[in-house]
Amino acid sequence: MGKQKQQVISRFFAPKPKPSSPSQSSNPPPSLENSATPPPKISATVTFSPSKRLRTFQLTSPPRPPKNPKLSPHTHNPTPATPDPSLHQRFIQKLLEASPSSTPASSSLPQSNPSKYTPLEQQVVELKTRYPDVLLMVEVGYKFRFFGEDAEIASRVLGIYAHVDHNFLTASIPTFRLNVHVRRLVSEGYKVGVVKQTETPAIKAHGSNRAGPFGRGLSALYTKATLEAAQDVGGGEEGCGPVCNYLVCVVEKSISVVNPDCGVESGFDVRIGLVAIEISTGDVVHGEFNDNFLRGGLEAMILSLSPTELLLGQPLSRQTEKLLLSYAGPASNVRVEHASRDCFKDGGALAEVMSLCEKVNEDSLENQLEENFNDTNMGSHQLAIEGIMSMPALAVQALALIIRHLKQFGFERIFCLGASFRPFSSKMEMTLSANALQQLEVLKNNSDGSESGTLLQSMNHTLTISGSRLLKHWVTHPLCDRSMISARLDAVSEIAEFIGSCKFEANYLISSVLTNLGRSPDIQRGITRIFHRTATPSE
Repeated sequence: MGKQKQQVISRFFAPKPKPSSPSQSSNPPPSLENSATPPPKISATVTFSPSKRLRTFQLTSPPRPPKNPKLSPHTHNPTPATPDPSLHQRFIQKLLEASPSSTPASSSLPQSNPSKYTPLEQQVVELKTRYPDVLLMVEVGYKFRFFGEDAEIASRVLGIYAHVDHNFLTASIPTFRLNVHVRRLVSEGYKVGVVKQTETPAIKAHGSNRAGPFGRGLSALYTKATLEAAQDVGGGEEGCGPVCNYLVCVVEKSISVVNPDCGVESGFDVRIGLVAIEISTGDVVHGEFNDNFLRGGLEAMILSLSPTELLLGQPLSRQTEKLLLSYAGPASNVRVEHASRDCFKDGGALAEVMSLCEKVNEDSLENQLEENFNDTNMGSHQLAIEGIMSMPALAVQALALIIRHLKQFGFERIFCLGASFRPFSSKMEMTLSANALQQLEVLKNNSDGSESGTLLQSMNHTLTISGSRLLKHWVTHPLCDRSMISARLDAVSEIAEFIGSCKFEANYLISSVLTNLGRSPDIQRGITRIFHRTATPSE
């Protein structure tokens, strides 16, 4: 049935043959209109082959222009050309540039439109103006918050989330984690300031500032050199930081061969004065020497002391400053600050140091009531004055710069009462050159600059932090006096013979003493913290 129906329909759609003669055209077939009954409507659904479908379409429909497929509005656009690489690069650069609309989210603190700041943000802007080089941690309720560029640094170093709040980028930490986060920021070389609330809610509710924000002020500053002696965050667990945290100040003056006052030898062009202080122990090292163009003597002192902070007394020569800045590279996390010493000309440095000592002595005499303690205090004060007077002129200038620098931390009293002054080099000890310290890998290895695999690490089997400091000094300053070498060897051999000849009870006693010494805190730093009045009740 299917084939029959297909043939019938094909004949129905086929074109009719033209009439062959006029006679035939005079008798046309009856039209559909005149027919009484319309022809039946064909509603069958059939399928055609592609060739028959094309032929049927050509025969039954007039020729039409080819119909293009309907395109989407985007397809009507002309095909874009291949993008220009330079144009793409310019687009990326423009995209990465900070737009004006992103000013509130920028890292820096804007100085325009102060009327749009909240009261807290206005306080932050004022504090940042007063302390531009300090990373501020602002106490807000039960959190310490960072703002602007400080928030960006804290987010990167501490691994915390930073977001835009009102006008500034901000991040926060809980108050009970202050000790941990301050140490992490300081270890990266930043100068951290803690801003605390100066009034409680009860005082604020009954005061004149009840409608305004809480009063806030800078309560503490922390750097690598002052962290262990500071309040609230100092005196942490042993092993959390380096054994020594020296703050070194360097000053110099140009010399020539014709200057008879300096005793200059051939090849020296500067005279360098240096003072290094360990705030947590009160150890003060000073030195003054002539140096050549390569600054070999200065490099030896810097490598031997391994300072964590450098204070450069301007002006300095280009060679000296280049050497110090290369030591304080990005990988070392050594903080560098500059200070001018123009005000210390014509003996001004010694006068400032002596005036500070007199002021500290007067304050201590007024505060102390016991005569025995006053006698001891006067004796230490006299020793401090004698140590300062024995220092060379350039070293006194460096000392005055350090005292001025430490006033912002409140540790300037250490020079007048609790410090122990000693020269860097003496006749009894050998001063190793910078080349010897580097090639022998005494303090740092040559691969990554750490202490792994160094001579000091191989020899260091001490149990206490103070013993590690003493061993470091012995390694970097070996004895050159024969009698002192023999005395040290005799002491070591006597201890070894005593331990070998002791019985079991004595050996047990000695081992228990050594174990307790290893568990004890750093006594030297603890005494210094008591002197600075920053010790905790447990200490």
